[in-house]
Amino acid sequence: MIDLPVIQPETAAPARPRKPDWLRVKLPVGEEYAAVRRLVDEHKLHTICESGNCPNMGECWGAGTATFMILGNICTRSCSFCAVATGRPTEYDLDEPRRVAEAIALMKVKHAVITSVNRDELKDRGASVWRDTVVLTKQLSPGTTIETLIPDVKANWDALDVMISGGQEVISHNIETVGSLYRLVRPQAKYDRSLEQIRRTKLAGHRTKSGIMLGLGEKPDELYQAMDDLVANGLDILTLGQYLQPTKRHLDVAEFITPDQFAHYREEGLRRGLKYVESGPLVRSSYHAERHVNVPV
Repeated sequence: MIDLPVIQPETAAPARPRKPDWLRVKLPVGEEYAAVRRLVDEHKLHTICESGNCPNMGECWGAGTATFMILGNICTRSCSFCAVATGRPTEYDLDEPRRVAEAIALMKVKHAVITSVNRDELKDRGASVWRDTVVLTKQLSPGTTIETLIPDVKANWDALDVMISGGQEVISHNIETVGSLYRLVRPQAKYDRSLEQIRRTKLAGHRTKSGIMLGLGEKPDELYQAMDDLVANGLDILTLGQYLQPTKRHLDVAEFITPDQFAHYREEGLRRGLKYVESGPLVRSSYHAERHVNVPV
């Protein structure tokens, strides 16, 4: 009998985790969705719903709401999780606040969310456009409440003061991930600097909000530490959602967090002193944002 050599199978690359059923969403359809689509196009507006590939776009636009993105759709940062284009921004339109305010009035939304790309090349980080957008929106739609999701100002605290001075009800700044993953996820940002931005916003008397993506490789204890850090720096509201890889060029999903885990993290956040925690696989910064206006300051 001849002994045949044993051929070892090639080592296969680790399989990517398969997207679970609880992350499947309906395609955007309906008359309300179409109406918002027309308004966004007619007024030449940018929305993070589109630029960020948000899974809730169909639900939110179908309800006649959208999150507007000011200061263009090209970001000076290159965060490894984000679908927004990176490069040298070409837009700086001082008439943009009027167009955004008019669109919000035409949509008759009760609660508007406004965000922006990072504009590190601007001396004031775009702060005057931020303030004017909020002020004009309040003038044209006095019954509309506003949340502003503002970028990292790179410790330009004068710019921060202008950004938060328009009269908005909620001011959000996302830390996005735990401290140990910052170099990987937000290479041009600093964990402590974002905490300081939240602290200064709270000291100015505002309702504060932040968001963290889960499934990037963070450990539960690291998330709990981030919660404690946020509470220590005056955070009121926290959103927790599943990271979803926007393209193959972005970070892989390390883990899909189950709905039960999200529910546990919500209870843990409340136990640690947060006033409100929105936690679930499809939660994004502006998801159910209208509920956050009533959180005590």
